[in-house]
Amino acid sequence: MAKKSTIQVEKVNEHIVNWLKEYAAQAKVNGFVIGISGGVDSAVTSTLCAQTGLEVLCVEMPIHQHPSQVNRGREHIKQLEKRFPNVRRAETDLTPVFEGFVQQVPNTDNEHRLYLSLANTRARLRMTTLYYYAGIYGLLVAGTGNKVEDFGVGFYTKYGDGGVDLSPIADLMKSDVYALGQYLEIPESIQNAAPTDGLFGDSRTDEEQLGASYDELEWAMLQAEKGLTSEAFSGREKEVFDIYIRLNSANKHKMVAIPVCTIPMNYR
Repeated sequence: MAKKSTIQVEKVNEHIVNWLKEYAAQAKVNGFVIGISGGVDSAVTSTLCAQTGLEVLCVEMPIHQHPSQVNRGREHIKQLEKRFPNVRRAETDLTPVFEGFVQQVPNTDNEHRLYLSLANTRARLRMTTLYYYAGIYGLLVAGTGNKVEDFGVGFYTKYGDGGVDLSPIADLMKSDVYALGQYLEIPESIQNAAPTDGLFGDSRTDEEQLGASYDELEWAMLQAEKGLTSEAFSGREKEVFDIYIRLNSANKHKMVAIPVCTIPMNYR
């Protein structure tokens, strides 16, 4: 089920950079702000933004962060600053803010819901922080979500890392992002690291949370787009396809417009 990227990396790179420059010009902003996680998506997105020549602010926002994620993020930013004079960094330690929030909200006996709620709270605190930086420096918040995460399984936090101004890599599969990352020469430590959302303060991977690898989920997404159903598969393929369908259905609310209750004209 492994998917090999077929994108023309040089052309895709140029296309996205031009798109970013045009969008920023129309929006009349100074550049972009990106949250750096130590993962491939934020590394590729920030490198694409850096190539525009516009101001790029890379922000680290640790909240009880696992050291490996922090180290990878800092390695990437350091490399990016050497390569592009328009890149600068900022760090906001959100751990005290997060701890203060936890002290002010009620607890619950449902540990699963509590765990997920606090994980999503981390993402939403980071979103708020990025928009603060965007506001004071006249920047756009660049999203780091890819296609299979954003439009396949919805593996992101609504109004957290999903709260952005524009999404440069949201039409790229995860395998495409890796291909672009290799072309852009992002640090090998990031290219080789297992993907993780970094929301739980440990080293758990995305695959452990999702139950399938991104290669498998990309395969399942393509099968679903062909109109195939679970009955067409068996063994691990069926298991992965069912995981994809379950996640896609459960997270559909993240992928569609906010429902609006329309008032009938005769009520007006």
